[in-house]
Amino acid sequence: MTVHLVKLCVGADSVDDLRHWIEERLAEAGEHVHTTRQTPRRDTGGASLYWVIRGVIQVRQRLLAIRPVRDEDGVPRCELVLDPALVLTAAQPRRPFQGWRYLEAEDAPRDLGAGEDAGEMAPAMRRALAELKLI
Repeated sequence: MTVHLVKLCVGADSVDDLRHWIEERLAEAGEHVHTTRQTPRRDTGGASLYWVIRGVIQVRQRLLAIRPVRDEDGVPRCELVLDPALVLTAAQPRRPFQGWRYLEAEDAPRDLGAGEDAGEMAPAMRRALAELKLI
């Protein structure tokens, strides 16, 4: 069974911040790659990376490839190659953590449908309602 990854989107206050960052990376490098220290060991075929923004999973990106690399000092790293398209998800609160974590498919938040809107509510209110499990 496929497992997903979940990661804090440090420095982003909104999905739009992440979208702009991705656009900049695409303009510079031609692909969206996120480098991390640890390489996933479990099957991530067909997986997504779920981004935690301001304490809530809000969006995901399909994981296209995982490339082991070495930085300029020879330290092993991992490049997560991501589809630049963002898929909004139902809000799911997450406590802070370092690095990335596995996310079982059955625990992943559902994608929002075309008619559902995740961006109209203030982020603080969305986070509070999600913590209360009202959304």
